[in-house]
Amino acid sequence: MKIDPSYRRAALAIMLVTGLSGLLAPGRPDATSAEYKPAHRIVIDGPISPAVTDFIETSIEHASDAGASALIVQLDTPGGLLDSTKDIVKNILAAPLPVIIYVAPGGASATSAGVFITLAGHVAAMAPGTTIGAAHPVGGQGQDIEGDMREKVENFAVSFVESIAERRGRNVEWAEKAVRESVSITETEAVDLDVVDFVAADLDELLNKANGLEAEVAGVKAKLDLSAAITSSGQALVTDVEMTFRQRVLNVITDPNIAYLLMMAGMLGLYMEFSNPGAIFPGVAGAICLLLALLASQVLPISSTGVLLIMVGMAFLIGELLMPSFGVLGIGGIVALTLGSLFLYTPESQLEVDRSIISATIIFFSSAIVIVLGFLVRDRRRRAVTGADGLIDEIGVTVTPVHGSGKVKVHGEFWNASSDEALESDVRVRVVGVQGLRIKVSREQE
Repeated sequence: MKIDPSYRRAALAIMLVTGLSGLLAPGRPDATSAEYKPAHRIVIDGPISPAVTDFIETSIEHASDAGASALIVQLDTPGGLLDSTKDIVKNILAAPLPVIIYVAPGGASATSAGVFITLAGHVAAMAPGTTIGAAHPVGGQGQDIEGDMREKVENFAVSFVESIAERRGRNVEWAEKAVRESVSITETEAVDLDVVDFVAADLDELLNKANGLEAEVAGVKAKLDLSAAITSSGQALVTDVEMTFRQRVLNVITDPNIAYLLMMAGMLGLYMEFSNPGAIFPGVAGAICLLLALLASQVLPISSTGVLLIMVGMAFLIGELLMPSFGVLGIGGIVALTLGSLFLYTPESQLEVDRSIISATIIFFSSAIVIVLGFLVRDRRRRAVTGADGLIDEIGVTVTPVHGSGKVKVHGEFWNASSDEALESDVRVRVVGVQGLRIKVSREQE
């Protein structure tokens, strides 16, 4: 069948117009388009520490430099250091791009410091089955803060969280209760109380719901445009960012207990190297541990008095081993080491070393001192086996008659000897005294 040439030309024209309109029409970029700008995502799964602060700060900078549509902070934390939390909030509030705080996955929680961080986000969202709250300030090991310091820290935390909630237009009253009464709520309650913006089951839903929300970014209040991070099919374009090796190491060693153990291990290793020159391994391991402890001390609020007490305590313990004072230096070292361990961190930080770790450390060093003292006492009680005192009560044989003076063989050596009684040759004798190079003997009773 022949096709009319006019129909063919019309069909070609329609196809051409359709193609051009598809190329020129605006729309969301696909994943393969050069125009898309994926959001960056980091995962915070653990306590808030100086390493986490550095991770979030550098991630904001890198996301901004890379032209990312937003930075997603996937959060699951039991809390952490107040100073680190303050730095994180400051970085989020001043971020040049939208920072989306996403409490996820299911079962996660934004507890204590996590409340401050979540409220500070340009967008705050939670996954199904998550919780937020319990922001009452506690000590470094989770214990209650006592005395005037409790009121001081609590009042500061309340004013801090209220200012964040007010800045982001969130529930100021609930934020105060989260600190003073340590209340905690689920994700649906958080949305109802205007604590977070919405609930999102996954990243696709997160970016689609966040797109078009109004927020203040870098001092400018406007609707968020995240369309460049969402494909035409509604799929979120996300690039995951990991901690650097340095940040991972710092995240481990800035634990207050780990930093303390590194300090103790370093001092012990160096002592073992000095007392046993040439062992090499204890010295190398001790030096590395001390350097890591020094790195941790640059970001942790360590008290110089506490460090000085620990160093004095270790010096006393080493002195007890090298020049025994029968417990005086050892006891002084244990007391100084205990006090230094208890006061290692500044009072304002509310950090402290776990009591069980301090107890184990003190018991270890005390046991070492007791063992050394035991050896010293046993050595003092042991009869001398060398020198003049070592001859006392030894058995010998007269080589010549001994009456007033004579020769005696003891330990294969010939000695000038004297005796209060006359002794014939080849008589077994016992050494009863030493006078210079002469020994005094008596007949050995059979």
